[in-house]
Amino acid sequence: MGKPWQHGTTESFNGKLRDECFSLEWFRNRIEARIVIADWRRHYNEVRPHSSLGYLTPLQMAQSLRNCLSIHAISQMAVV
Repeated sequence: MGKPWQHGTTESFNGKLRDECFSLEWFRNRIEARIVIADWRRHYNEVRPHSSLGYLTPLQMAQSLRNCLSIHAISQMAVV
């Protein structure tokens, strides 16, 4: 199981989900809950900048990491 302070990233995300989504919405059924949560998750990952990522969205950060890895792989092939 673990304790909350052992899982800081998860606890931080859960707190944001609770404060920014669950506390503001009333779900009439599971389908509505799925839709609202999916919209929130999409916004959290694709629109909202995160200070811990240098004010990039997680999607932008993933794309920049992929680009860096691709450039690194190409440069390594040129060395060989």
